[in-house]
Amino acid sequence: AEVEEGCFPMDMAAAFLPSLPCSTCIWHLEGQPACYRVKPACGHAPYSCPEDWHPRSRNYTSEFESCRLEAVPVEFGDYHPLKPITVTESKTKKMVRKGSTSSTSSSSSSMIDPLSSVLDGTDPLSLFAATADSVTTAANTDSTRKKRDKDDSLVVGSDFEPWSSKRGEILARYTTTEKLSIVSALLNDFGSQKELLNLTQQDYMHRIEDLNQSLKDAWASDQKVKALKIVIQCSKLLSDTTVIQFYPSKFVLITDILDTFGKLVYERILSMCLDNRGSLPDNFTPESVNDTAKETCLNWFFKIASIRELIPRFYVEAAILKCNKFLSQTGISECLPRLTAMIRGIGDPLVAVYARAYLCRILLTEMMERCKKLGNNALLLNSVMSAFRAEFIAARSMDFIGMIKECDESGFPKHLLFRSLGLNLAMADPPECDRLQILNEAWKVITKLKNPQDYINCADVWVEYTCRHFTKREVNTVLADVIKHMTPDRAFEDAYPQLQSIIQKIITYFHDFSVLFSVEKFLPFLDMFQKESVRVEVCKCIMEAFIKHQQDATKDPVILNALLHVCKTMHDSVNALTLEDEKRMLASLINGFIKMVSFGRDFEQQLSFYVEARSMFCNLEPVLVQLVHACVAFCFITIPSLTSIFARLNLYLNSGQVALANQCLSQADAFFKAAVSLVPEVPKMINIDGKMRPSEPFLLEFFCNFFSTLLIVPDHPEQGVLFLVRGLLNVIQDYTWEDNSDDKVRIYTNVLHLLSAMTQETYIYHIDKVDSNDTLYGGDSKFLTEINKLCEAVIAQILDHLKTLGLEETLKRQSQLALYFFNSILAHGDLRNNRLNQLSVNLWNLAQKHGFADTKTMVKTLEYIKRQSKQPEMSHLTELALRLPLQSRT
Repeated sequence: AEVEEGCFPMDMAAAFLPSLPCSTCIWHLEGQPACYRVKPACGHAPYSCPEDWHPRSRNYTSEFESCRLEAVPVEFGDYHPLKPITVTESKTKKMVRKGSTSSTSSSSSSMIDPLSSVLDGTDPLSLFAATADSVTTAANTDSTRKKRDKDDSLVVGSDFEPWSSKRGEILARYTTTEKLSIVSALLNDFGSQKELLNLTQQDYMHRIEDLNQSLKDAWASDQKVKALKIVIQCSKLLSDTTVIQFYPSKFVLITDILDTFGKLVYERILSMCLDNRGSLPDNFTPESVNDTAKETCLNWFFKIASIRELIPRFYVEAAILKCNKFLSQTGISECLPRLTAMIRGIGDPLVAVYARAYLCRILLTEMMERCKKLGNNALLLNSVMSAFRAEFIAARSMDFIGMIKECDESGFPKHLLFRSLGLNLAMADPPECDRLQILNEAWKVITKLKNPQDYINCADVWVEYTCRHFTKREVNTVLADVIKHMTPDRAFEDAYPQLQSIIQKIITYFHDFSVLFSVEKFLPFLDMFQKESVRVEVCKCIMEAFIKHQQDATKDPVILNALLHVCKTMHDSVNALTLEDEKRMLASLINGFIKMVSFGRDFEQQLSFYVEARSMFCNLEPVLVQLVHACVAFCFITIPSLTSIFARLNLYLNSGQVALANQCLSQADAFFKAAVSLVPEVPKMINIDGKMRPSEPFLLEFFCNFFSTLLIVPDHPEQGVLFLVRGLLNVIQDYTWEDNSDDKVRIYTNVLHLLSAMTQETYIYHIDKVDSNDTLYGGDSKFLTEINKLCEAVIAQILDHLKTLGLEETLKRQSQLALYFFNSILAHGDLRNNRLNQLSVNLWNLAQKHGFADTKTMVKTLEYIKRQSKQPEMSHLTELALRLPLQSRT
């Protein structure tokens, strides 16, 4: 192309024009005056370039108002979004949602329930309400088990874990995929038997359920002998251990039948005792039982005694053991030794263990009484404390301590029993009146232990009990005792896990760190952690607890001195081999501590703390960054010493923003200049979380933040108009960008946004007490002319890049960038200007010319233009919308 003499040189824009067919020439407007002329190879009339950029005039207040969500008044009639919802069931079994005060269904409301499309119009929560009746029915069928649990609780206490909660866990845990077999009498003919083979677990369970139902049916039809035969045959199944992993579940299923049988027999005999007296009290005596009931009860025991096989005879008698109450006041106690002795005749050890388990389950209190009478009962006591719920054990702590004290030391060490008791007391609270006595009794035994490992295993458990119920005085006493036992011969070196556990438990219960660090023996206790890796882990636990629980800033010297020591320990562990993740974690913990330190208006003390922190934590760069944020005095000294270039860039920018907010304009200029001068040093690749990544996305983010700040930075009186913006543009132009990247042009587009915002009469935001350029220049024409010149240069750069993409046949990138630039013009340009309007149309066509257009985005963009055109001040967009065709992708 030939450029006529005397014309203003638009080098890159002029070079761009001939590269496109005349139908897509960007600046082609015939018959318009031009600042220069280009003669294209196509021979058509010359193309003209606009003299300047035409930014759109913005009324930010009205734009904010237009973006507000439309307010809709709520009608307080049949519908209210917070009204409780009730669920009713219609005859068609479909759920109808209703308001609590409405008699009509919610379908009459115009508001749609967001969950109405789930489960045929019923949300999951409504299903629970809708199925209340069925749940009630199911609960009634399970009332037998619940009532039994309630009866048991009268004996062992409400804190005793009922069998019903255990059975579900067992059935879910012990399953099998092996085939099972069952020998069963035919339900209609008990004279013959058959063996059902190759049953799946589900089939087996169904068969057992059938037998359970048959038992109930037989009893209801007054076929008591048949019911007894069913129970006997079910009991026999417990002698089969072929599929051993399924045996616990089989035990649960069979004992359900036994429990049903025992309840039926008990209630039948109880009904015979009523006569005309109404009901017997719960604590009735055998003297209040009539002879008929006693005779029936004896008859049942005689029938069971005649069962020939041991296992069914044991289980069936155990099932009706409670019926002994009708015969004798001590009947149960007299039968237990005999039943226990019977178990010795069971040869299979697994079957024998479960037989004992069933005996324990049906009357636990009697077993505990027998346990007390045994001389060598330590192992049994430990098993009880390990198996039962903590609440049950805690409520009887003194009883257990009494039994532990009477145990034979040679059979099972007492310290293990106290450890088991302590584990329960760490989870449940004993009676308040017993707590101190429990601690004293336990510690009398623990402190006498000579073996350091035995001692620390017990102490570890009882420290939690002490922290849970007592003050720092008792905790200090316990810590002193631990130090006394574990220091000789450096025994602590073999007990780091337990010592760490003690620290964790203490900081779990002591959230007030002024109290924690006032515990005299706490810091000496920390000194036992001589191994560096363990010491650092302990320090991390302490700092994590501090950051989590410390709510208010502190200047407590006790806390500061202790935590500075803790943080110094973490910092000094960093070396050349420390992983980046570990450094990042340590720095985060130390920063959390620094943020929580405040001396209020005592700035000298605050500065002194920051100075000390900077000297102590110089090896962790994120901590230095935090200190720069905390103390402006470190800006010029500390920022240049950082290795991360983006940390330096962002700190310079943040420091400039702070200086600007405090009306320190010369300091702000200095920081911004430092940031601009640092941009050329940004490498192409940077290390992010141990991986090398391109730096351009991060640089783009930094520039966007920088541009937002430059909008309100007033020009220096001696540096000329837009000095910082010009300097930044020069740096962007000289920076070596990646060949396959469009980030440079995207940055230029953002510069265009900035310059457009600078032309407004009033800027979108300001800093208090700082006069920005809108106030300094007041819309001066020379100022606007300078902005327009910069806009022209920026647009030229963008168009030149578009040309280059076309020449290199990277058409997809060209399409994306053309649409990106179109959107920028739409947002910031005055499209009433014919030249700018034509440019936007040509960019739109270029975006979809080669079939790489993002059709979905373009459709939404066109819809947006049409909506905007309905506003009075944007009516000129109507014509633009008609000039923007949509082409289908080929």
